[in-house]
Formats: sequence, C-alpha cells, structure tokens
Amino acid sequence: MTRKTFFLLAALLLVACPIFAQTPGGGGSTSWNLPAAYIAMGIASGLCGIGQGKATASAAEAMARNPGAQAAIRFALIFGLVLIESLALYTLVITFVAKAT
Repeated sequence: MTRKTFFLLAALLLVACPIFAQTPGGGGSTSWNLPAAYIAMGIASGLCGIGQGKATASAAEAMARNPGAQAAIRFALIFGLVLIESLALYTLVITFVAKAT
C-alpha cells in the first residue's frame, strides 16, 4: 500500500470519528423499536424458510431431471441459500442494534 493511499484512509477515518461522538438528539420515545424489530425478525425468518424450502425443492427436482448438471445446480443452490440466509442474519443484527438503543 502506498503512502498516499495510507494517508487517504487515515484522513477518512479521522473525518468519520466525530459521527460516533455525537449525543442522540430529540428526546422522543423510541419504545416501538424493540417490538418492531421482533416482528421484522419473525417475518424475515418465516420468509427465509419459505424461500429456502422452495429453492431446495426446485434444486432436487432439477437434479432428478438432469443428473449431469448436478455440480452446477448444487453450486447455484448453495449460493442461493447463502443469499437467502443473509437476509435473516442482517435482520438479526438489526434486532440486536434496536435492543441496544
């Protein structure tokens, strides 16, 4: 890494630091954050389960119809399942953030 890149990254990090030092503004009640986060987690988990079930069923049917393409189908299945599961994980992180505030 060149010196120019290093100094650019250091400058960007120093500019971003005051954002985390600010106190929260307003003063309104945010008691709705936690139940809304739990509802969002439930919806995301349910829809992820439905999506994963449909993806797995379609992949099994595709492998049964064309056994020669099992490697490509398996790769697409695993990649799709990872993307579907990431939705639930991101929602879980948002739930923890909502609980912390």
